[in-house]
Amino acid sequence: MTAGFVSKVEFRVRYAETDQMGVAHHANYLIWCEFARTEHMRSCGASYRELERGGLLLPVVEATVRFLSPARYEDAIVVRCWVRNIASRKVTFGYAVEHAEEDRLLATAQTGLIAVNSEYALTTIPVSVRQKLVATPDPVRL
Repeated sequence: MTAGFVSKVEFRVRYAETDQMGVAHHANYLIWCEFARTEHMRSCGASYRELERGGLLLPVVEATVRFLSPARYEDAIVVRCWVRNIASRKVTFGYAVEHAEEDRLLATAQTGLIAVNSEYALTTIPVSVRQKLVATPDPVRL
């Protein structure tokens, strides 16, 4: 993968993800980011399933979301995802949650994941994985 790779996932806000006013509940944004991150890693050739089979786990240790505008029931959503930074033990992902039909930024987010082994002891991200998860300049201001 080369620098500048930004993946995207698309979906519609489901009824179960909204509150009584039809606005997407804030907790869903992290779920949407996880969906985008999983697909981004798969696109880079580093699927979670294969990493876990090899004994590498990547738990989220930090997450931030900046909300700009609400998503509503049945809105078409695009979540763009990229690697902001990768080091020997930690990878940081960036996200832009957008309204697909109105070209409107709804939220930005960032998650940090660390490498642990199957006993949950700190370990390193293999070089082969780090080579697949190339850092990319932020396409939006986080």
